[in-house]
Amino acid sequence: MSSTNPIFGTSQKTDEGEHWLTVSDLMAGLMIVFLFIAIAFMRHVSVERDKIKNVAVAYQQNQVAIYDALKAEFKADLAPWQASIDKETLSFQFDSPEVLFDTGESSLKEDFKDILAVFIPRYLKVLDNYRKSIDEVRIEGHTSSEWGSDTDPNEAYFLNMSLSQNRTRSVLNYAYFLPMLTAEQRLWVKASFAAVGLASSHLILNEDETENKQKSRRVSFRVITNADIQIRKIVEGL
Repeated sequence: MSSTNPIFGTSQKTDEGEHWLTVSDLMAGLMIVFLFIAIAFMRHVSVERDKIKNVAVAYQQNQVAIYDALKAEFKADLAPWQASIDKETLSFQFDSPEVLFDTGESSLKEDFKDILAVFIPRYLKVLDNYRKSIDEVRIEGHTSSEWGSDTDPNEAYFLNMSLSQNRTRSVLNYAYFLPMLTAEQRLWVKASFAAVGLASSHLILNEDETENKQKSRRVSFRVITNADIQIRKIVEGL
């Protein structure tokens, strides 16, 4: 004796208490299960995609806010300091090498010390409003590609690397011990600032793609936000 399965519409053999489904009915049931799994997964991915989109939008808005705040604070100082602010990288750049260091030296010139004594406290005050979104502030040292007329280019690169690292450490050391900084500001500088020597790896080029040796010699303070860390956490959770 057989009866109709109310779910799959298939026959069930009941004479010996055995229940069975045809292969086609079983496959249909599995397809329904997989369909629900796929729908659930797609919804989960859609939710996570929206999270990433929200982080990206917040990141863009935060980038603009930090740039606008720096621009408003230092607009009148950029020309006298021969400095600039890059909107895309949030780099505050000191572009005049003759003000920064003597050729081949890592000790700060007195004019640069005077500028930093004014710049650092105000810079920290601006960034204080965005601390939760800042992962790191990098003091980046850049050089031209040259090191004497008879120096091998490969050797020049590493000599400039050492020089740029020493220069950024000098900047960080001077900034850290400025007497007008509070103990709390020093704690944040210690936790979030890094001195990075990049040598000639990020040259400034002229319009004809040749190296602009003058502009390549610079020091910048670059804000790194934590948006990429937030996005990475979301992706890892998928």
